[in-house]
Amino acid sequence: MATEGEVKQAGRRAAGHPWFHHLSRVGLVARGLLYLLIGWLALRIGFGAGGGKEAERKGALQMVADGPGGMVVLWLMAAGFAALAAWQLAEVLYGRPVPDGHRFHERLGSAARSAVYAGGAAVTLGFLFGYQGTSSDKQSQTFTARAMGEPGGRWLVLAVAAGFLVWGGVVIVNAVRRGFLEELDTGRMSRAARRFVQPFGIAGNTARGLIGAGVGVFLGYAAITFQPDKAKGLDGTLREFAGSPAGTWGLLAVAAGLLVFGLYSFCEARWRKVDASGPSW
Repeated sequence: MATEGEVKQAGRRAAGHPWFHHLSRVGLVARGLLYLLIGWLALRIGFGAGGGKEAERKGALQMVADGPGGMVVLWLMAAGFAALAAWQLAEVLYGRPVPDGHRFHERLGSAARSAVYAGGAAVTLGFLFGYQGTSSDKQSQTFTARAMGEPGGRWLVLAVAAGFLVWGGVVIVNAVRRGFLEELDTGRMSRAARRFVQPFGIAGNTARGLIGAGVGVFLGYAAITFQPDKAKGLDGTLREFAGSPAGTWGLLAVAAGLLVFGLYSFCEARWRKVDASGPSW
């Protein structure tokens, strides 16, 4: 029987393997591709040419499947998302070798990202095997209705809504303060590359934060008013930007931000710190 120390050491070696790093970069490319496609679908909706497709993961996966080598790309995406989930799980288990250590809130963030990426891998695999599931709007409404039907469920929904709002706010602040640069190996970047990446990181992360906060607002409103059908997923939240004071231009601006975040994800695939000693990503 292997001891706990031996198991941890084996985990560290696996997380530090070069192939694991390469596969994780594939996952960052997959994330970028999804955001590019979702942003493109949102742009088409903004211009009135959505063709009935939803601006969310399911619509993006269908676009990949319809393209050249679609099935191969989807398998690579599933593997990449699984590697991203394992990467974040490694940070939860082992932390980061930084001067002040990997603090509790950082481990909590890594755990949340691991769950999101694992969900991305599961959804992609399900799509490959013919299960497309329901839209994010339906999923959000179903979760809200079921939760609110249980004792204390309303508070659970409000807690989830608060989580989305906090996450969105943190992402926006991190974008404005250029905190994302700490995750990049800027030493390997030229001055021109840094000038290119910074505005992409600011605009892309701001758009992502706005959408996360928007999901939280609709979940919170659904819980406060006892109207589960008011909860919205990614597609519904994006469409609501068209109904904001900014009108269609609001949706187009956020859609453009998602496109930019997709491009920024490709930059992360090139320069993200994923090859330090051990699982110190």
